[in-house]
Amino acid sequence: MSPTGLSEILKDLNPPKDKNLLVGFDTADDAGVYKLSPEIAMINTVDFITPPVDDPHWFGLIAAANSISDIYSMGGKPVTALNIVMFPSKQLPLEILKEILRGAHEKVIEAGACLVGGHTIEDEEPKFGLSVSGTVHPDRVITNAGSQVGDVLILTKPLGSGVLFNAARAGKLPLSLLEEDLLPSLAALNGAAMEEALQFDLHACTDITGFGIIGHILEVAAGSRTRIRLPYSSLPFYAEAEAMYKKGVSTLSNEANRRLSHNQLQLKLSLSTQAEELLFDPQTSGGLLFSLPASQGQELLDKLHQRGITSATIIGEVIPGEIGIEVV
Repeated sequence: MSPTGLSEILKDLNPPKDKNLLVGFDTADDAGVYKLSPEIAMINTVDFITPPVDDPHWFGLIAAANSISDIYSMGGKPVTALNIVMFPSKQLPLEILKEILRGAHEKVIEAGACLVGGHTIEDEEPKFGLSVSGTVHPDRVITNAGSQVGDVLILTKPLGSGVLFNAARAGKLPLSLLEEDLLPSLAALNGAAMEEALQFDLHACTDITGFGIIGHILEVAAGSRTRIRLPYSSLPFYAEAEAMYKKGVSTLSNEANRRLSHNQLQLKLSLSTQAEELLFDPQTSGGLLFSLPASQGQELLDKLHQRGITSATIIGEVIPGEIGIEVV
């Protein structure tokens, strides 16, 4: 569903009033957080996707990493997971579903969580994801609404997965090419990156997924009531992403993501149509976006690179001004 349509629906739902609800749906954050005791808060999230590629094992790996990411982005530790399965069992062999579940289970185990069950229904197209619960100290919850003027923004994975997946579906990119770089990156858990970031004065965090880099940074800007400057040249993109836009490949989400920015996005440089489209490209299992003091940015970046997260880069800064984003 488009972000604008979703916002229209949610605006008429009154946020619940509960002193123990630390993060609800009113701030468009990555997960809900509920305080259970002075020492423990529970994080709840759910996410499921259609197959990004035709390989069921990769589908399971990526879908699970995508679902678990929301626990990490709130500063938490994943504890339990439930499978959410929609599968056309009359059209596709059950061996395919077995491979999806195998990939997901591998990723849940890698995250140190426990798979405790799930739910399955018949559907015309496979869809898969997880409902994940995690824990965090109530005083150490990281939200998308704490960014401060003077912060820098660090992104841990490149952008452009949406158009690359559509290019593969259209036969314009072989799966073998995606397996070299894109798929391992998307299947990588964001836990190690968050583990490093939590050693610093982390003001805000979110993961970059379906709304694209602009959509998710706008959520940070709106929640924090800040303005964010992004030098376009600092944004990391997967190889071939811009080339696929030049070949006429796009995604159904691009236009909806563009509308989401309304008048809160200022492009202060001239970009080709294809380069501009990358700003609205929807991501699956994207990287974490960290907002922290500029004085700590390079040190965190060095730590991330030492952990093997070599795509991590500083992509912008938080500046004084009206709520929004300027791309320079």
